[in-house]
Amino acid sequence: MERPRPRLTDVSSDLLDFVITTFDVDAEVLSRFLPDGFTAERFTLQDGGSRAFVSAVSFLNTNFFVRFAPFVRLSCGQTNYRAYIKRGDARAVWFFGTGLGSVFVNMPRHLWRLPWHHMHVERKSEWNGDQLRELHWHARAEDAEEKLDLRGTGRPLAQLSGFDSLAHTHEVLTHPLTGYLSRRDERVVTYGVWHDLLVVEQAEGHARFEKFERLGLVQPGQAPHSVLVQRATHFDVHLPPRKCAPSP
Repeated sequence: MERPRPRLTDVSSDLLDFVITTFDVDAEVLSRFLPDGFTAERFTLQDGGSRAFVSAVSFLNTNFFVRFAPFVRLSCGQTNYRAYIKRGDARAVWFFGTGLGSVFVNMPRHLWRLPWHHMHVERKSEWNGDQLRELHWHARAEDAEEKLDLRGTGRPLAQLSGFDSLAHTHEVLTHPLTGYLSRRDERVVTYGVWHDLLVVEQAEGHARFEKFERLGLVQPGQAPHSVLVQRATHFDVHLPPRKCAPSP
């Protein structure tokens, strides 16, 4: 996809230690969090069960700045909590919230009333070129904790359970470009992102995100459906969020 011309309000960031940790969840439970016009996308797993997916997307922001103020650049950890949904026939993601390891969190939280919160992040990683050896991530916020202890497998992304092909896996898990969320005043807004096609590998290990547990989506001790990692990538985030048009 061609990169849109950046706007002055867009955010630019180089992401390191990029991890997509996905869990399969009950689609009916997930649907309770979605407003009218949005549905949880269902996937048929290899065991025949019909499930929905949620992911925690964790990474270290570097060279992070808003284009109207390129002289202010940040480095901080971030986790986005998202679900894979449909609005009409269009695929998208629904954001439950975002944790950010910087006081910059107050801008989206208060200016745009987004469900962002501050968290403290400790991380350590070791890579052999672009292949992961090990990665450790520990983040703490007021209401939840998250932890990753991962090792690389050297296996590139392949067709995963629940998907029809490798292309389908990529489309859903690694390349959603449109997101929706409910502001703190319950107004639904939307924003988009741009990035190159991700070149991820599969990882293994321990993963826990208490936020999903507190929402009743993931059980304590539940193993993830998949963990995908990439050493570095670049994202443009198209801000500010826009009011969501009526559902089709």
